[in-house]
Amino acid sequence: MAPKMDIQLTTDVLVLGGGPAGAWAAWRAASKGARVVLADKGFLGSSGATAPGGTTLLVIPPVAELREDAVQSRLKAGGYLSENAWIHRVLDEVETYLEKVGEWGYPFPKDDNGNPLRTHLHGPEYMKLMRRAVRQAGVRILDQSPALELLHDANGVGGARGVNRLTGQEWEVRSNAVVLATGGCAFLSNGLGCNVLTGEGLLMAAETGAELSGMEFSRQYAPSAAFGSVTRGRMLAWSTLYDQEGRVIGRGDRAFGSLQQHLLKGPVYASINLADTEEKRRFLRHAHPIFFMPLERAGIDPFLDKFPLTLRYEGTMRGTGGLRLTGNDCRTSVPGLYAAGDAASREKVTGAISGGGAYNASWAICSGNWAGEGAAEYALSQSKDACKRDLTPAGRYGLVQHSDADRPMDVPQIISAVQREVFPLSINFFRSEPVIRASLDRLHGLVPFLHDSVSDDHRHRVRAREAAGMVATARWMYSAALARKESRGLHAFAEYPQLDPRQTHRLLVSGVDRIHIRAEKVPHASELTPEEGMVL
Repeated sequence: MAPKMDIQLTTDVLVLGGGPAGAWAAWRAASKGARVVLADKGFLGSSGATAPGGTTLLVIPPVAELREDAVQSRLKAGGYLSENAWIHRVLDEVETYLEKVGEWGYPFPKDDNGNPLRTHLHGPEYMKLMRRAVRQAGVRILDQSPALELLHDANGVGGARGVNRLTGQEWEVRSNAVVLATGGCAFLSNGLGCNVLTGEGLLMAAETGAELSGMEFSRQYAPSAAFGSVTRGRMLAWSTLYDQEGRVIGRGDRAFGSLQQHLLKGPVYASINLADTEEKRRFLRHAHPIFFMPLERAGIDPFLDKFPLTLRYEGTMRGTGGLRLTGNDCRTSVPGLYAAGDAASREKVTGAISGGGAYNASWAICSGNWAGEGAAEYALSQSKDACKRDLTPAGRYGLVQHSDADRPMDVPQIISAVQREVFPLSINFFRSEPVIRASLDRLHGLVPFLHDSVSDDHRHRVRAREAAGMVATARWMYSAALARKESRGLHAFAEYPQLDPRQTHRLLVSGVDRIHIRAEKVPHASELTPEEGMVL
């Protein structure tokens, strides 16, 4: 029996996710004349990875030589899986959108000549402005309202259903286009702002037949204080690392390269003692004030004292994988479904490596605008209003309604089981074929439990869907990893330590019960060599 809807809306474009990509998509779709609803798992303006911190931006002066150098550098670093045209698009357009942020009132600092320096955005101020811009554009915002499943018919996607996670109100929004900006999957690793990023947006799309790409490039960890959640790897450039005996094991820019290996052996400690003048210390505190807050609360002077260090897994949030884009407007392989930000694969721009802060933030802005405009144009071109379509819910995993005879879904146990497979450096960072295959077999074994019943409690339903999203994401990651028998970018295999030029292609994954993999030629690659239609 379908749940009774407390809120039923019809609109042109539904945006799922309220980070920068979702906010920009909603604003752009509304500016193109579309009616827009945005639903966010948290509160638009304060949820997600950007809002509590800040981000650098990819801003290169419009000098042909400088930009071409940047493009070629990124192409090489990304294992030749990115595309020149897409990188140029980001470089060309991000400054236009940053000018708009300045017009909305963001206080960019200025150089000595009075020119704004648009190289960094302070998260709270930035997202407060984005919420205001979205509201002023006429977008209806559903805060604290995670989507649980998409609606679809033979013509593609047509909206979504979800629940208010505070009140339990059921909602349904019918729309002829949907923009998925639900972020990547960080597997509840407790990185600052990242525990809303659990992969259910990717699962919702896959349930409608969407393909994903770049999922093997998810071997991404970030350092933080062991007792904190702030991940700021740039601080290591000013740090000395020590083992538990107090011996120096790394300094400065070279410290991170050895951190993973040393953490396998035992505890690692850091001190930011390479910032040896008051001027340097003031600079670091001003640039990353949030990094120092948990340390100071613990009574630690990070410039003099040692503090324990850990690595938090960032998965596809800081990795590259996500929904495959099939057009310049960020459409996916399913009609009516668009993707932006971390929910979309960034391979076309970053290739096989992480976009870091600058590329990822600029990608969120640009892809949000492209997806919002594309979704608006598609929705407004349809002859039939979404309320007149024969739409059915597509969700199948972690959504089975509870009855007394059913086995209840043990959500905490499933989440813990997934984390045991994706968190350990010995499995996911130091990848080897037999270890990844054994881990994938264990993950496959979790799928039957996603069909266990879920209670009527709305909080349990949201958590169950998050667990299903994490199971699916982990299985796509490792399935793609096994299919890429080489080392390229963020994917490194012990048995295949070299980059293989014959594998200069993207791996597309689809399916949930059974995972299918096929190869997609990169435009500048000369040939496509792997077998098509693999099933793992």
